[in-house]
Amino acid sequence: MTPNAAPTSAGPSRRSFLASTAVVTAAVAGGLPLLAACGGEQEDRKEGATSGKEARKLLPAFVASNVVTPDLPTKNGSAAGFTKAIPAAELKTSVPSKLGSGGALTVMSPFWGTPPKGDNPYYKAMDEAVGVKVTWQNQDGNTYDQKLGAVLASSTIPDVVVVPGWNLMGRIPSAINAKFADLGPYLSGDKVKDYPNLAAVPTEAWQRGIFGGQLRAVPMPAPYITDIAPLYRKDVFDDEGWTPPTSPDEFLSWAKEATDARSKRWACDDMKWTAFNIFGTLSGSDKALWWNLEDGKLVNRVETDAYLEALEWTRKLYAAKVVHPDAVQGKTGGEAGNRFTAGEVLVYNQNISDWWGKTAEQRTQRDDFEMAAFDIFGADGGDPTLWAVQPANIFTFISRKATEQQVKDFLALCNFCAAPYGTKEFMLTAYGVEGTDYEIKDGLPVKTTQGVNEVNGAYDYTGNPAPYIAYPDLPDVTRGMVEWQQRMGAFTKKSSFFGLTVTEPNRWSNLADDFEQLEDDVVRGRKKISDVQQAVSDWRSKGGDGLRDWYRKLLDDSGTAK
Repeated sequence: MTPNAAPTSAGPSRRSFLASTAVVTAAVAGGLPLLAACGGEQEDRKEGATSGKEARKLLPAFVASNVVTPDLPTKNGSAAGFTKAIPAAELKTSVPSKLGSGGALTVMSPFWGTPPKGDNPYYKAMDEAVGVKVTWQNQDGNTYDQKLGAVLASSTIPDVVVVPGWNLMGRIPSAINAKFADLGPYLSGDKVKDYPNLAAVPTEAWQRGIFGGQLRAVPMPAPYITDIAPLYRKDVFDDEGWTPPTSPDEFLSWAKEATDARSKRWACDDMKWTAFNIFGTLSGSDKALWWNLEDGKLVNRVETDAYLEALEWTRKLYAAKVVHPDAVQGKTGGEAGNRFTAGEVLVYNQNISDWWGKTAEQRTQRDDFEMAAFDIFGADGGDPTLWAVQPANIFTFISRKATEQQVKDFLALCNFCAAPYGTKEFMLTAYGVEGTDYEIKDGLPVKTTQGVNEVNGAYDYTGNPAPYIAYPDLPDVTRGMVEWQQRMGAFTKKSSFFGLTVTEPNRWSNLADDFEQLEDDVVRGRKKISDVQQAVSDWRSKGGDGLRDWYRKLLDDSGTAK
């Protein structure tokens, strides 16, 4: 992809790699009160998770795709990598016959930016290729949780609804069980072979699609390796003769040397996310991953020494004044990346997709811009202990009121959109119509202005292939990203609830909500580590111990998905 060939949306897009952590952390938690689940036995199951033998009966068979061979095969849980553009004459076909019936579906999805008009050439071409007329109800991604809550609480919902994992709070999981169809009769076991591209979706991603004891969601697969990388200005490091630090103490020492406030250059932005990885803290946006069975006892991350050590090290960075002043004021997220490209910050942590995004953006202005991700080191400077994130965190559902043909049309759409890189279906889904949405320049597809505005976001959520990275305009970045994942994957462990979609009891679902603000206050010096220890004590007495017992019973009854 060329710098203007990938979606420019700030929201998650598989065409621009993976779900954006910036969006995850910016999403507003909660949602409006929803209707309680109703109906049969499965729909009444509002809490818990499904794993072990029970889950195996529901999961689709896995049949790896062999349509296209990647340049960089998956290893240690990494994405596969494609470093070259494939000429049109060499594109493969993964959907030999149109599976859609010519029916119609309405799809509600989050969208970051200005949604395109519904009659644009891209949408028309997709409708024709899939055999399904899709009417998009795109909603502002920044306030999607509010819209989602209102829609799921109403008596009528769109045919298809996208639900990001970070919106699975409050009563939304119960509403999912009540409002959305069971896909098991169409996908479980060998049934999925009617949809070969969906059959190639990794089993662990499908495991995440089980809600309320039924396979309800088509998941958006992602590597389980941490998606938060410490990104650094390699060009500046090379000019200064620096090498990436290899221990917490070495990082702090380098940061003091590199910071020059008078020249408006600071060593780093907020590094809390990376600190959690360095010190081996259970992490991830899914609170179920914060629990792990250690020496026979179920432990939450807030109870661990690693959690406190990560906060204390991050606090030292702030105390040493090596963190950009805007980060001190809490201006993080996407703003950190802008400070990075401006040269005001030399290291920041963000979704690894920023490696390509920022490089592509800056190379249009200067050829010498170069960034990379340094390897995460352990607390003692040795190998790190990293914890796997969930292998899917965005889900797409179809209404339980849908007809059988509508469900099949939905799966036809998902199967088309899950076509792998190097296929005709992928090119249409990712780039649109040649000559209108993109052109071929120097062997690479380049989006036109119309393509940038229209081929953006929507179809990313209705089916996705196994995780991949494909930036043929920047093959070195593609290789760097995949190889970083491969190296970090070698140190990645799966905690007890990896791969499970857990619905916590409502009485405890918001128990840990105040910890993130407390963490931010501690690292900035506004609160003390002792305040965290007191908060943990309060958390235990207000329900943490009860929640522990609930999780332990869930583990004993259902087992794990590992």
